[in-house]
Amino acid sequence: MTLILTSSSFHAGSDIPAIHTCDGNDVSPPLSWSGVPPNARSLALIVDDPDAPDPAAPQRTWVHWVLYNIPLGADGLPQSAQVLPAGTREGTNDWKRTGYGGPCPPIGRHRYFHKLYALDVMLPDLGKPTKAQLEHAMQGHVLAHTELVGMYQRK
Repeated sequence: MTLILTSSSFHAGSDIPAIHTCDGNDVSPPLSWSGVPPNARSLALIVDDPDAPDPAAPQRTWVHWVLYNIPLGADGLPQSAQVLPAGTREGTNDWKRTGYGGPCPPIGRHRYFHKLYALDVMLPDLGKPTKAQLEHAMQGHVLAHTELVGMYQRK
């Protein structure tokens, strides 16, 4: 069984619709997944942009969303996920807040990686971890990983 992540708003490698960006309503895209390993205990999601600030000369990876302890009963997240599945915890993005922050690249066409991890544990309460803190906590617990990459360039 292979872990798969999709969105009804965009396909792998295609443009993310403006509604999910700072040029639109800045709402999270709908995400669906399947193929979670039977021995998984929770899921984690990280959305980031490795092309910041300029894809021609990237200097850092900008983190847009951090979620963990997503329960296995959830098979996705709706558009504008204001209410998360029970038990889901949020981490801190690079705007220093929780929640989704959509694409808003200052220059060029950026790649946005939506990374889903199946873990063999429910993680302890990490507070509001950064991406790095969550990745550290996940070490040795990742059973499967998949990603969905969308693109965005401001007009």
